[in-house]
Amino acid sequence: MTTGRTESAEIFTRLHVKGEPLVLFNIWDAGSARTIQEIGAKAIGTGSWSVAAAQGYADGQLIPIDFALANLKRIVASVDVPVTLDLEGGYGDSADELQESVTKVIEAGAVGINFEDQIVGGTGLYSIEGQRARIEAIREAANQAAIPLFINARTDVFLKADPASHGEEHLEEAIRRATAYAEVGASGFFAPGLRNAKFIERLCEASTLPVNILVMPDVPSSKQLAALGVARISYGPGPYRRMTEALKEAGRKALSMG
Repeated sequence: MTTGRTESAEIFTRLHVKGEPLVLFNIWDAGSARTIQEIGAKAIGTGSWSVAAAQGYADGQLIPIDFALANLKRIVASVDVPVTLDLEGGYGDSADELQESVTKVIEAGAVGINFEDQIVGGTGLYSIEGQRARIEAIREAANQAAIPLFINARTDVFLKADPASHGEEHLEEAIRRATAYAEVGASGFFAPGLRNAKFIERLCEASTLPVNILVMPDVPSSKQLAALGVARISYGPGPYRRMTEALKEAGRKALSMG
């Protein structure tokens, strides 16, 4: 079993190619995962917001981790491609808590995680040193499990600021965090909320880690993101929101006897 997960993790890592990005049309359960695999997805990625919403929870680690892990197991069992889990803030603060969470995620079959630097349930971001220690703890747990877990280190530098105010100081902070996170074992760098094409290109040039960008209405197109050097494109809660709008439209028509 370990050999199979190791191979899956290695495949997943190789899918992150600068200029030829892996596209993750994020899902929330086994059914949506199977559907996206059927149309040719090379990997499956959950979105924490969507997983929570599908089960009646709000985002922000409010869905119990055991519930999230059970959902993950069903997703992994339903597809034949690598699966990465949005683990938010890791459901813990201390090294022991984080390692326990990650060990369970690996046992459930995921070969990658998103791990963010915002303080879930609090305000602001962890300091660079604080988040370095947290990533280091996760990498240690993955090493103990003998799985080359893809740690997609997410920074909320841009999400925490009004897009109109994004400036050099935000970009420089993101680059500092990308560099620091890489030094302690991160595999990728996720900068949701970053919209400016020039900043995206500069981040891709400065980061030694493959850069992940979140699709939003005012973000450059996927082809443009590829040209800028992005290695991974995520859709986050977008797919779930589209699904619910389609469901509402069909429901309204049915209820109105249309």
